[in-house]
Amino acid sequence: MSRARGRNRKYRVMVLGLAGAAVVAGGVAVTGAFAGQEGAPPDGRQAAAQVISCPSTDGRLPEIPAQARAEVDRELAGLEQQIAEANERLIRSQGEGGPNFVQNAILGPLEDKRGAVLDRIGQAIDREGGERPQGLDALDTCGLNEAP
Repeated sequence: MSRARGRNRKYRVMVLGLAGAAVVAGGVAVTGAFAGQEGAPPDGRQAAAQVISCPSTDGRLPEIPAQARAEVDRELAGLEQQIAEANERLIRSQGEGGPNFVQNAILGPLEDKRGAVLDRIGQAIDREGGERPQGLDALDTCGLNEAP
């Protein structure tokens, strides 16, 4: 292997390592974006870290027929993945857009996706002879909370 190629490989490994560390850190230290404001606060204060939080399905689902269990579990995992992806987007988009950016670009689409997943959960339970859950549509709306 030539010297130049060896240096490029070391550089790629270093960059990938830093990128991986940033992703891991990003999952812990979430954005400081203010809802309804663009960029940092004008008085120089540090913005409060925020995360997206959504209502839980815990205790909201009826008895799930055994035939529907795998599909429902897959869909529930999808809900968790959606929240993780939305939080990553919140981090990456800090300071972008205007006052309604978070609502229009992150929370609105997340609500649509969650609604579709919750509907599929209801259909899976109903299709396998279970009692179709009522009120799942109330679980699709998410909001911003300060990070713990």
